[in-house]
Amino acid sequence: MEAIQVISLALLSVLAANAQVVRPGKCPQPAVQENFDTARYLGKWYEIQRLPHAFQYGECSTATYSLQSPGVVGVFNRELLANGTINSISGSATAKDASEPAKLLVSFFENAPPAPYWVLSTDYDNYTLVYSCTDLELVHVDFAWIMSRKPTLPEETLKELQNELASIKVTVDKLLTTNQDAAYCSAVSR
Repeated sequence: MEAIQVISLALLSVLAANAQVVRPGKCPQPAVQENFDTARYLGKWYEIQRLPHAFQYGECSTATYSLQSPGVVGVFNRELLANGTINSISGSATAKDASEPAKLLVSFFENAPPAPYWVLSTDYDNYTLVYSCTDLELVHVDFAWIMSRKPTLPEETLKELQNELASIKVTVDKLLTTNQDAAYCSAVSR
């Protein structure tokens, strides 16, 4: 067996053990939000659903975006962990290409390569659909978030966004629903 296949199988095993969504082949290149308006996107978003991944495992998850400087969006993510503590992380996002402002690169750690953060669809006032993907030679790992300006999202909107993900072959039956119940999330300041 070639070394690259052994490495890919080892990575696949690790990712599968961490409940990541791994698919064969390269990352898809879906269309993103046309005429993306960063200023309208700023503010607080409540996570409604996400694909499982190793770096996020709490409930009551929110993402707050702010203008850090011209062309740089501040990112602040929060979640409530099962033990009652709040986990948060700050980072920044920039458009790789000004002609495609909905294709952001987000970074949370100095010296770490930025990760794609692609806004596939948003109406700015109610919902946003975000996709990210990491290529690992023979396979890729999908990341997706459905978020809302409120802790809930109408079922018909949720289904439309899930269908949009399914159209790029994202495994929507793996989406996890985030608990945003007000009583449960009261530890997270709104």
